[in-house]
Amino acid sequence: MKHKITKNWGLKLVSFLFAVMLWIIVTNINDPISPLEVNNIPVTIKNGDLITEKGQIYEVLDGTDMIDSVIIRAPRSIIDTLGVSNVIAEADMKDLTSVNTIGIKLYTNKYNDKLESIKGNIESVKLNIEEKQTRSFPIRPSVTGDIQEGYMVGSVSTEQNLIRVAGPKSVISQISKAQAEVDVSGFTNIIGTDSDIRLYNENGTEIQSASIEKSITRVRINVEILEKKTVPIVYQASGAPADGYKVTGEITGSRNSVMVAGRSELMKEITSIAIPEGALDVSGARETVETMIDIQDYLPKGVILAEEDFDGQISVAVHIEQVRRQNVFVPVESIGITGLPAGYHATITEPEERYEITLIGLNSELAQIDVNTIETYVDVAAWRAGEENTELESGYYRMPLMVRLPEDSTVSLEESWVNVHITEPE
Repeated sequence: MKHKITKNWGLKLVSFLFAVMLWIIVTNINDPISPLEVNNIPVTIKNGDLITEKGQIYEVLDGTDMIDSVIIRAPRSIIDTLGVSNVIAEADMKDLTSVNTIGIKLYTNKYNDKLESIKGNIESVKLNIEEKQTRSFPIRPSVTGDIQEGYMVGSVSTEQNLIRVAGPKSVISQISKAQAEVDVSGFTNIIGTDSDIRLYNENGTEIQSASIEKSITRVRINVEILEKKTVPIVYQASGAPADGYKVTGEITGSRNSVMVAGRSELMKEITSIAIPEGALDVSGARETVETMIDIQDYLPKGVILAEEDFDGQISVAVHIEQVRRQNVFVPVESIGITGLPAGYHATITEPEERYEITLIGLNSELAQIDVNTIETYVDVAAWRAGEENTELESGYYRMPLMVRLPEDSTVSLEESWVNVHITEPE
């Protein structure tokens, strides 16, 4: 029996090999090995906490976490059942090399053991690993666009004023500010809108990186739109200058008007900006008083300056001059008498035909007085009231002389007394 089995063993081996080859040929004819190309396969990085637990952060370089092309070779019966969703690409941080690369493992989630081969156009993920940095920045709101004519931007505020960012130190260290913008073009009222928060370096270039983590990405911005208006400044002095001096009435300021802004309903009520008396005090002054005021101290609540190049500082001068005395003569016969009780008779008994009076005022005021039209008189009733004289008897009296000047004149008369002869009714 043993002899029969081993007899012609060479021929039997050849027959066996021929059978195997025949099986392979038949198989390849019925279910041949075929290729399949799938594209854009993302690479999943496993065990990333091995880096983050060290206070570090990693960033994938050159887009190596996305495989552009994967070629699978397998029997056609297998290939026909596979697609993009069946291809898995993984890179395990445990396999990190000294040059910060991780080999990519490719496989399918079914029939993986039936594949002849699976290969991608890249074989490893390249990483940049560095210290993680966290910083906080105030959120700066800003506006863009052209506001409607006659209006300006007032207060601009955010409902949250701080953002915290984290990422690679080399990236985070470049950030100098966080900013959110809103376009105000054409608006005439309050704006409230949500805006993206953008990060910029000190040169104003936006910093964009997928490795940056933001505590918030958008913020609510409120913008106040104010109406502008130009109004006059009204100055008013207070206090009395030194004896013998007088305010001329001329107050000059480096600004006589100012452009202000506020909400439209408020601006309808504003017609001027008044500087109160206490701000321009000339008490005891013997010369022009010059002072600096800040117009902002006198703006109504809710109103602001609307001129960018004006800080509110105004130089104001209250002009003061020494008064002058001017002596003039009036005919005695022209001095009138008023307030005389019925039946009484009175005459001016000055020894001279002309009576000298002294007018007191500024040069400009005295120059406006026409001495030929000055009216002088004695008011008997006023004199009696001041003297508490209830019984008017015949006799000679000294009574104050009065002068009647134009209503708008601020000239005064130095105290003068004249002789008056009064006679009772018979």
